[in-house]
Amino acid sequence: MKLYGYFRSSASYRVRIALNMKGLTYEQVSVHLARGKQYEAEFSGLSPQNLVPVLDHDGHLLYQSPAIIEYLDEKYPDPPLFPEDELGRQRVRSLALISACEIHPLNNTRVLNYLTQVLKVSEEQKTAWYHHWVNVGFTALEKRLSTEKQTGRYCHGDEPGFADIILVPQVANAARFKVDLSPYPTIRGINEACLGLEAFRKAMPQNQPDAE
Repeated sequence: MKLYGYFRSSASYRVRIALNMKGLTYEQVSVHLARGKQYEAEFSGLSPQNLVPVLDHDGHLLYQSPAIIEYLDEKYPDPPLFPEDELGRQRVRSLALISACEIHPLNNTRVLNYLTQVLKVSEEQKTAWYHHWVNVGFTALEKRLSTEKQTGRYCHGDEPGFADIILVPQVANAARFKVDLSPYPTIRGINEACLGLEAFRKAMPQNQPDAE
């Protein structure tokens, strides 16, 4: 397996966690997003959207981190990343998609760059935008995690899974942008529990070979 990613990319971070949880060996290829390497011809030939991550598995190119993670779970089912029951799987996906669909797409690098470089918003306005969408998403997520009986040590019960894999990189991004996380004690507790696990620690941005 070869993972094209970037140490600070939260989507790449997700896939690294999943690969580590599955105990899979993979080669990392850095695509330096801050230097625009995703737009160079070599990577454009691999990624039509010029986005990381891309996972090359035996010559098959896999895209979009949630879809990659589900592929890995189907291909390598131990340990499972989803509950056995249909309602449990739906809950896990719906929790994960708050981060993956409601927060991350509004706050990723290309959106923030568009705000400042094209729309000419100030750095203060960009930061306010970022904080707003994190807080909207985390408020809803905290409400669910703190009130739903299926929440345990992790997002769903006492074993980490898909929802945790998606959540932890979003928390890391929020902390990097200095979002106040004190209103979200359940999210912070789950994040701390996850970071106590080797699979999550090894995947952290600062532990990657291309970290700066």
